[in-house]
Amino acid sequence: MFRKETWIKSASYLKNTKYLAIMAVFIALHVVVSSMYIPVAENLRISVAFLVTGIEGAIIGPAAALVSGALADLIGFMLFPSGPFFFGYTLTAMIGAMIWGMFLYNQKITVLKLACAKIILNYFVNVLMGSLWSSMLYSKGFLYYAANSLIKNTVLLPLEIIALVLVFSVMIPILKHRSLIPQENTVPIPFR
Repeated sequence: MFRKETWIKSASYLKNTKYLAIMAVFIALHVVVSSMYIPVAENLRISVAFLVTGIEGAIIGPAAALVSGALADLIGFMLFPSGPFFFGYTLTAMIGAMIWGMFLYNQKITVLKLACAKIILNYFVNVLMGSLWSSMLYSKGFLYYAANSLIKNTVLLPLEIIALVLVFSVMIPILKHRSLIPQENTVPIPFR
């Protein structure tokens, strides 16, 4: 997860044509999927883009995912702007993609790792960081945005974890066949 070799190998994908093409496909997928969402409250929406980012993080790792997260956010904003541009949201996308890479890249994918990554993303990235950016941009304070975001992220968390397990159950055989994730990954996905 935090090994130097993992970060170096992941960063090397930024010079590899095969992985750059994979990143381009995932960036395009992310832009399209994140443009389709359900608005819940002011600057709060439900989206399934985390599924795309999670799979990409498992393939390309944390360093390359940072770059991909930034590009996906910037391209998505240019094509489908919603509200003012604010770099904090780009930083949020970068950190979110990096977390997926840290938990899933070059490792055996388990329900526990999927759940832990999603918990960190929901509460640290979505609630804390997202609420901070919203409070800086809009009229209400941090606690207003944090309360709304906390409710949304808590209610959706179990559904998101189930969705992750289902999507990864379908994708693991495909990704293994193409040697994009370690062969030790199995379906059904083990708990630990």
